[in-house]
Amino acid sequence: MGSKLKNFGLIGLGVIAGVAGSMQFDASAQKTTSTLPLEELRQLADVFGLIKTDYVEAVEDKKLLTEAISGMVASLDPHSAYLDKKAFKELREGTQGKFVGLGIEVGMEDGYVKVISPIEDSPAFKAGLKAGDLITRLDATPVKGLTLDEAVKRMRGEPNTKITLTIARKEEDKPLIITIVRQEIRVQSVKSKIIEPGYAWLRVAQFQEPTVDDMVKKINALYAQEPNLKGLVLDLRNDPGGVLPGAIGVSAAFLPKDVAIVSTNGQLPDSKATFYARREFYTSSRSAGSDPLAKLPEAVKKVPMVVLVNTGSASASEIVAGALQDYKRATIMGTQTFGKGSVQTIRQLSPETAVKLTTARYYTPNGRAIQAKGIVPDLLVDETADGDGLNGLRLREADLQKHLSNDRDKDEAARKIDELEEEQRLAALEKKRKPLEFGGKDDFQLAQALNHLKGKPVQLSKAPKVESKKENTINEKKNGNGNGNGNGEKK
Repeated sequence: MGSKLKNFGLIGLGVIAGVAGSMQFDASAQKTTSTLPLEELRQLADVFGLIKTDYVEAVEDKKLLTEAISGMVASLDPHSAYLDKKAFKELREGTQGKFVGLGIEVGMEDGYVKVISPIEDSPAFKAGLKAGDLITRLDATPVKGLTLDEAVKRMRGEPNTKITLTIARKEEDKPLIITIVRQEIRVQSVKSKIIEPGYAWLRVAQFQEPTVDDMVKKINALYAQEPNLKGLVLDLRNDPGGVLPGAIGVSAAFLPKDVAIVSTNGQLPDSKATFYARREFYTSSRSAGSDPLAKLPEAVKKVPMVVLVNTGSASASEIVAGALQDYKRATIMGTQTFGKGSVQTIRQLSPETAVKLTTARYYTPNGRAIQAKGIVPDLLVDETADGDGLNGLRLREADLQKHLSNDRDKDEAARKIDELEEEQRLAALEKKRKPLEFGGKDDFQLAQALNHLKGKPVQLSKAPKVESKKENTINEKKNGNGNGNGNGEKK
């Protein structure tokens, strides 16, 4: 049991932006039992020798070998990678919900970094950064021309080091120059509030080690404020994943005890596993004390639920959505998720370096493979009333080069899906959408979730739902004919 939790500790991770791989930690690389291809290894040695003797300038041995390892692993799929000292350190810090930086959630707008929200009590918050601020320069470097990932890396760094930001703010006539000292930031993975009497919003932004405990505190606070809760919206939009115990714990909070949450399958014996709604699967083996979920009110198991997802919902968030959908515990609403359904194993090569290697696929309780497909919502609802907004611009797992295939649904209607997504991207580009504040007054999908919980009509997506032949067969059986509405009824 303990080895399973150790080996499949992480399912997708992104700290400020982007989707990273699904991962497991292990102490050391496994020894290979297969016969080494000696002829190919000789060629590798020959190329190494040629570079050392014939290249235009001297190259360090370490650089050549590191790049060879990196290229070999990266050629497999989008989520396998070599982790150098810095990358491995950042990975471990991210799972604990902390990193060194400024403390802002960011996006891109017109080539600049846009502040979505400063994290409360962070250096950026204390320096006066506001939602909507555009960062135009990082020290002396113009932001135009940088990717979001490159800009984020520049804003992160060592504790107690300074960075000067040039800020464009709508109400200011001239740019603001703000110097901020980087500090360790602890990310709040769970947020909540009572939206209106009887209805609550619970957002998991990323699955981290403290997520289950944080969720329990937030739910108890909601029930203390609103004892007779009539409906709950679990918001997993743009949640890139994180630690697997967090996903199991969040699922288990709303499902019966001991039910299967997710299973994995790969070549290694340890990769063939099933994870259940039990304490040992969502708490650390080093944790002392009682089951954290035992502190939740019993009503949380039966409160009507809607789960909001979008193209940015990946990996661990897809596990939660898939489990709640399979058990019909909640209505899944929004747009088709990212489709990150593979597990990555972290094999340490040295105390400071590791290889992240894809070792398995994961499956919902009903055996559905999410890889390269994602979770299809029960009710398809766009990001805005007149289209899918910025969500239409996002890529999915199936768009990534060398992505792992879906091994249980060969008929993915790939061409139709690609055509539909391309139409949505073009429409979003034309309308020049701005980033959405989840949980805010203009959150259209949240408003539709509330309508559904109240039994009111829901404005469904204007884009048709693309189903595989397998799904159509299931729907025809349910409806008794082939005339069922693929989007479901308006409720």
